[in-house]
Amino acid sequence: MGKITGFMEFERVEEGYRPIPERLKNYKEFVIGLSNEQAKVQGARCMDCGTPFCNSGCPVNNIIPDFNDLVFRQDWENAWTVLDSTNNFPEFTGRICPAPCEEACTLNVNDDPVGIKSIEHAIIDRAWESGWVQPRVPKIKTGKKVAVVGSGPAGMAAAQQLARAGHDVTLFEKNDRIGGLLRYGIPDFKMEKFHIDRRVEQMKGEGVVFRTGVMVGELPKGSKVINWAKETISPKALQEQFDAVLLTGGAEQSRDLPVPGRDLEGIYFAMEFLPQQNRLNAGDKVKGQLRADGKHVIVIGGGDTGSDCVGTSNRHGAASVTQFELMPQPPEHENKPLTWPYWPYKLRTSSSHEEGCEREFAIATKEFLGDVKDGKSGKVTGLKTVRVEWKDGKMIEVPGSEQVLKADLVLLAMGFVSPVATILEGFGVEKDARGNAKASTEFIGGYATNVPKIFAAGDMRRGQSLVVWAIREGRQAARSVDEFLMGFSDLPR
Repeated sequence: MGKITGFMEFERVEEGYRPIPERLKNYKEFVIGLSNEQAKVQGARCMDCGTPFCNSGCPVNNIIPDFNDLVFRQDWENAWTVLDSTNNFPEFTGRICPAPCEEACTLNVNDDPVGIKSIEHAIIDRAWESGWVQPRVPKIKTGKKVAVVGSGPAGMAAAQQLARAGHDVTLFEKNDRIGGLLRYGIPDFKMEKFHIDRRVEQMKGEGVVFRTGVMVGELPKGSKVINWAKETISPKALQEQFDAVLLTGGAEQSRDLPVPGRDLEGIYFAMEFLPQQNRLNAGDKVKGQLRADGKHVIVIGGGDTGSDCVGTSNRHGAASVTQFELMPQPPEHENKPLTWPYWPYKLRTSSSHEEGCEREFAIATKEFLGDVKDGKSGKVTGLKTVRVEWKDGKMIEVPGSEQVLKADLVLLAMGFVSPVATILEGFGVEKDARGNAKASTEFIGGYATNVPKIFAAGDMRRGQSLVVWAIREGRQAARSVDEFLMGFSDLPR
């Protein structure tokens, strides 16, 4: 694919970033996509390797060598057709996917991989600009009614596929806008929300009905999950009104840190902090917004959510930002002979880290420190920490390594453990050992739960994961639901 000798002639070209001082002034996307010529050169680097591991490295199995070749030949419309055949929302993945396809690229064995993600980004942006992305209205309606609960990427992908199969699809979302964590978890500077809005309009044209502000079931008492719903519908009502129900909610139960001082003011989950800024960006009013202005911020958790907290805190004007990671610092370069074509263990530095952040590895929080007045807890003022090391799979504190760090705002970004339990319980869905919906991914009857006509996919089934995995599961679950309703399915799996 591409130019036969291109991988020997051309080097990888990365997408550009706007200068840090400029991008910290707003919440707009700051990635500068490839020009046509740059995309052509990157497509030329695809090396006709015979066995394209990138296809299997990509959870949605994008046909990567083909669209690389078409971009090299500047046949953008057919490149879009190929990309669209496997991925409902390349504008999402082209911006926020970590690109496991690139790690699996054959060229990555001893060189820099093809810039697959940047090519995907360029294709979908060209497709929207050229008007190629249009509703695909089914020619025949089946008369079958399907409810999809949860409007994140899994729910959106499933709803779109099922509507294209001719079913009457209603997508339920407890928030006031569609998108799930794409909408209120991913900062706008990584993905602006008009990308979601125009997909919603496309899906409306395909027949999908959106019902926002509707909570299916009830949240447990004391839940930290924010519920913006204005209406509640029972699981029983959905079962009675629809021929099939697909549960695609997120894994929204945040992992907590129950150490002394946790009740101090100024300690919040990331998903209490991040959605507020997204709502303000959307024009909403947020009373008592959690802000990092002038504060010493400590983010506990070294993953993507923690990085998002870093970037948002810097845009607020934090005095300092420090990010904690419990595990040791990874090596700067992976052991390719040991890991390729799989996802490698190596140090990853995000654009938010580059904007200003101290990163601490192999560190644990022992206690939150704060003011106490009249026997009542006040505001957090610091953290007592200890260095740790790992021996035989066990974490051991390093003697004499305790220290106190100043903190005015602490954000807990240690991942998510499971979906909201009461939703699954309301449907009577059996849970796995991790508290997720129990449903296999077998080719026949995949994504079906123990309850007749109830299916589950995305983070609700597999646990916290990537956007690209959510799209995959949504597409595959849609095919299973279609087979359940019709006895067969022409939808791609």
